[in-house]
Amino acid sequence: MTGLVSAANLGLVGAGGPTAADPGRRDPEELRALAEEAGRELADAPALEIARWAAEIFGDRFCVTSSMADGVLAHLVSRVAPGVDVVFLDTGLHFPETLRVRDEVARRLPVNVRSIGPRMTVGQQDGQYGPRLFNRSPDDCCQLRKVEPLERALTGYDAWAAGLRRDESPTRANTPVVAFDARRGKVKVNPIAAWTQRDVDAYVARYDIPVNELFGRGYGSIGCWPCTRRTRAGEDPRAGRWAMFEKTECGLHT
Repeated sequence: MTGLVSAANLGLVGAGGPTAADPGRRDPEELRALAEEAGRELADAPALEIARWAAEIFGDRFCVTSSMADGVLAHLVSRVAPGVDVVFLDTGLHFPETLRVRDEVARRLPVNVRSIGPRMTVGQQDGQYGPRLFNRSPDDCCQLRKVEPLERALTGYDAWAAGLRRDESPTRANTPVVAFDARRGKVKVNPIAAWTQRDVDAYVARYDIPVNELFGRGYGSIGCWPCTRRTRAGEDPRAGRWAMFEKTECGLHT
């Protein structure tokens, strides 16, 4: 972080602080124990079984997060938890194609899509921090437009699912299927961690899942438009993200 933006000036606190005030919230140590046990027992389980475990254990205090690269995770979880909440972080800087996937997922799948935005519009952010913060300090921009909105979005849930896969990049190679998210005091579930791109493609074909059109135009991973370029032959799928910086993650999963 450059110091332009901090957890303190955004009003964020740790898992035990005021933002965690939630009468139905389980004790973090109980959640930690659940996650550690499930991480061992479900390490080699099929994705649907992992999703079913989370849905049965957490009920409506379990949600899915999606970047809307595709609707695979939302569809998978909806098979065992129809009506599940799907959280989408609408940064105000998404490609139009990404927003179309969000709308298709909401229309076609039995899920409840929740679009969560930052506290500031892009224009307001420019006024406070200067224009094109994403070019000068992408960490700060991600903090404002992704990380802080996720903290708010996850209030009311004890567990959340993400679509991380081990084959996406070296930084994700050891992604567990279930782990304790100590930063937020919640259980994090990665049902498709062991899947390959071939597995994703097969699932998309079998269930006619919405997919972002940008994949067909040379993009290996899709984020906000200012910080995403097409990938080149031989690069890992996330090489096109923040390509001008020594940055590989937006901060949601680190």
